[in-house]
Amino acid sequence: MNETRAQRWAITGAAGTIGTALREHLADTSVELVSIDVAEITRVTPSERLLRCDVGDLAGLEAAFEGCVGVIHLAGIADEADFHDLAEINIVGTYHVLEAARRAEVGRVVYASSNRVTGFYDADTPVEEAMPPRPDGFYGVSKVAGEALCRLYSDKFDLRTIALRIGSYEPTPGSPREMHTWLSPRDALRAFDAAMTTDQRHAVFYAVSNNTERWWSLEAGRAAGFVPIDDAAELGSDQPPFPGGPQGGTYATAEYSVERMHTD
Repeated sequence: MNETRAQRWAITGAAGTIGTALREHLADTSVELVSIDVAEITRVTPSERLLRCDVGDLAGLEAAFEGCVGVIHLAGIADEADFHDLAEINIVGTYHVLEAARRAEVGRVVYASSNRVTGFYDADTPVEEAMPPRPDGFYGVSKVAGEALCRLYSDKFDLRTIALRIGSYEPTPGSPREMHTWLSPRDALRAFDAAMTTDQRHAVFYAVSNNTERWWSLEAGRAAGFVPIDDAAELGSDQPPFPGGPQGGTYATAEYSVERMHTD
């Protein structure tokens, strides 16, 4: 991470689990942090700048990004929800982050996408990033839209955009599905390190550990400098086999989406 030492980076969704771990990691490498969230943020370094700002506030984001080399966009609804909420926060909010970065002349945006953009591929189908999206719900749709916005801002406005399709971020794999999708905390940091430093103008790759039963290709990640080390098979041997069907598992069921829709 010497390439980012002493650089200024903004992180949206900084109070979350990944945001907190990433901030602690970056503070150890002397990155100057601008940490943004609507929730209370626990400071990880005395020099860290803490900001309360919503992704709906384009002007506030632009001001927050001034002087930043890059932005890591973690903020958003992180699971299935009513589509109207997902569209406003995950899609329009991501547009605001990218547009604010463009206006503030930020060089790079690292976007936290999700493995759920391909959750309707069958468990027997190995998936590569170049394959068409098959989201397992409206949350996945919102992340597909975010990836498309990243591609547009790279092509049209010459903004470097790197989208990470984040796997199941957990201390250890805790379900049959996570034997395939697990992303260890250590490998998550490796994925963000790669996204923050790769020379690629635009990239999309799966942030997933080197699991023996992995569904997703690691080739795009390796091309961007991401080399995961951990393996769910070393920690989750007590888990039964995945039952088959869509890789999204429960997330791909109709009930999972319908139960989270607004009814009024």
